[in-house]
Amino acid sequence: MAVLEELRITGLGVIEDTTLPLTGGMNVITGETGAGKTMVVTGLGLLFGGRADAGRVRAQPGRAVVEGRLRLTGRVAASVHARVVDAGGEPDEDGSVLLSRTVTVEGRSRAHLGGRSMPVSMLGEVGEQVVAVHGQSDQLRLLRPAEQRAALDRFAGPEHEKRLDELREAYTRWRRVVDDLADRRRNARERHREADLLRLGLDEITRVDPQPGEDDELKAEAQRLEHAEGLRTAAQTAYQCVAGGAEPTDEVADATALLGVARRALEAQAGTDPALADLAARIEEAATLVGDVSSELSGYLAALDADPARLQTIYERRAALRTLTRKYADDVDGVVAWAERARARLADLDTSDDVLDELDRERQRLAAEVAELAVRLSASRREAASRFAGEVTAELAGLAMPHARIEVAVLPRTPGRSEPTLEVDGAEVGIGPDGADEVELRLLAHPGAPALPLQRGASGGELSRVMLAIEVVFAGSGGPPTLVFDEVDAGVGGQAAVEIGRRLARLARSHQVLVVTHLPQVAAFADRHLVVAKDTGGAVTTSGVRMVEDTERARELARMLAGLPDSDLGIAHAEELLAVAARERRP
Repeated sequence: MAVLEELRITGLGVIEDTTLPLTGGMNVITGETGAGKTMVVTGLGLLFGGRADAGRVRAQPGRAVVEGRLRLTGRVAASVHARVVDAGGEPDEDGSVLLSRTVTVEGRSRAHLGGRSMPVSMLGEVGEQVVAVHGQSDQLRLLRPAEQRAALDRFAGPEHEKRLDELREAYTRWRRVVDDLADRRRNARERHREADLLRLGLDEITRVDPQPGEDDELKAEAQRLEHAEGLRTAAQTAYQCVAGGAEPTDEVADATALLGVARRALEAQAGTDPALADLAARIEEAATLVGDVSSELSGYLAALDADPARLQTIYERRAALRTLTRKYADDVDGVVAWAERARARLADLDTSDDVLDELDRERQRLAAEVAELAVRLSASRREAASRFAGEVTAELAGLAMPHARIEVAVLPRTPGRSEPTLEVDGAEVGIGPDGADEVELRLLAHPGAPALPLQRGASGGELSRVMLAIEVVFAGSGGPPTLVFDEVDAGVGGQAAVEIGRRLARLARSHQVLVVTHLPQVAAFADRHLVVAKDTGGAVTTSGVRMVEDTERARELARMLAGLPDSDLGIAHAEELLAVAARERRP
């Protein structure tokens, strides 16, 4: 569960500075037309990564700020907290997460999440998990066939989503092979030309056969050979100092002998003072180390060879390597890497009959796999469509549309001009990463009426109720825990308005619901009632939000009912509405 506990808006539209205290149930926002109710929804959109409109920012103070506090529990909490921490933010000690968005009059935008500056897209990621906003634009969006198909896929459940993912993966592989085969056939001449150039380069590199790190090794060896005499003199001098003269008769005091004399002198007096024994042991360790150095110097002198022939060979080899590095890379390792890439590219460029035949067989195999997965997906969609239509129809009966019925048609996809086609279930259809189906929501407004697409068969009020029915059905299938409805009850009144209020209250048992409405029948069902009020007393018009309860709430409902907040009859009617709603909300 996720609850937006508090929302503060500053400098946005007519709102100068206001704070909305929100609850976990049904929150209703009302107010006169033009008072700024829409700015609340706009602020929510900004807070969760929506597009910023600098034209809505007040000239003073020159920036709009929207801040919110999310309190998260359960599965959503774990997911959101992990994402916030990964991005460098930090939830508060009580588990809540602070979000903020700032937009300046110049159009610059900044976002903060969990106390850290973040890209605006991070707010969008969090918003996708915790909030869904529904307004008139969302109704228009649902009229698009692609959105209707996506809505059905969301309803169908996790097993259906697995089938959809399998199809998308297979479709991607199929299109990759189709495009590769077409490119090899279409651009055979260019591919041959590129392949010839690569082969020339590979032949040259193969003849030289460079090895990784070889240029550095040859450089070091050449340096040793070029300075062999100086190296020999230095090593010989060091060896004589450590191990004595080169001949037994040489009278040179060596370090090994001197260390032996020192050790024996100390050991002779170790019985008198134990400290000398410790020093003698350390001298013995030094003598061992000097002996190792002596052995290594001896080996170095034996291996050191001033070989002019070998030096000439190294010069020639380095010249051959430089030829390659001038053409293909900065160093020998780069030349080796270029050769590996060239071999891989040659495989991609191959347009031989064998390769084309193999690709064609792979194309046919993948096409069959995509077609089979599309058939399974279509069957899954038809099964989900039947359930979805039945549940939405049942909700419409409770929304004062008792004779209306929703149908969800799953139809073969008509091939488009730029869309690939595939034979699926014996028919040539258009195919995409979402399958071979078109999905269309149809409304039968009353018995005997034809089943018409929503955009043709539903009035404004009916479309609002269909949208709400769909949202109620979605709520039972999971989805974001916070739902925002921006005047989706437009064009509705009477008993239908009461039923909308009842459905929203039912949604609020499992979700946090925020409703911007002009209907008193809906507002009466709220757990918390917020009123947006306009102040025109100063030089600049501003709006603020206050919470209303008891008598003040009845006055607001009376205003909504008849435009007469002080009317005794209006207040009595409002109190009756509140009493009915209170009874309905009881478990």
